[in-house]
Amino acid sequence: MKGMGNMMKQAQKLQAKMLRLQEELAEKTVETAAGGGMVKVVASGKQQLVSIQIEKEVVDPDDIEMLQDLVLAAVNDALAKSQEMVSAEMSKLTGGLNIPGMT
Repeated sequence: MKGMGNMMKQAQKLQAKMLRLQEELAEKTVETAAGGGMVKVVASGKQQLVSIQIEKEVVDPDDIEMLQDLVLAAVNDALAKSQEMVSAEMSKLTGGLNIPGMT
């Protein structure tokens, strides 16, 4: 039973570290751009958008679809980079173990 108690303590320590890491990741951001930098998006480690910046030169009332495509591409890329950042940080913490629900 002593081994089980040690395992529980280790699990609790790992859980506390993960919670602390999640708080830290919420403060970290990634930035990406589309259209040669005409649309820039910043996302947090919580996979939330922090900001979107659109240069006025790319705003063309006759071609709204292009602007929509640029925003969509930048947002999807920012969210993907955010997920990669979280996975990389979690992997460091767990020693490469894939723990379901933790990445």
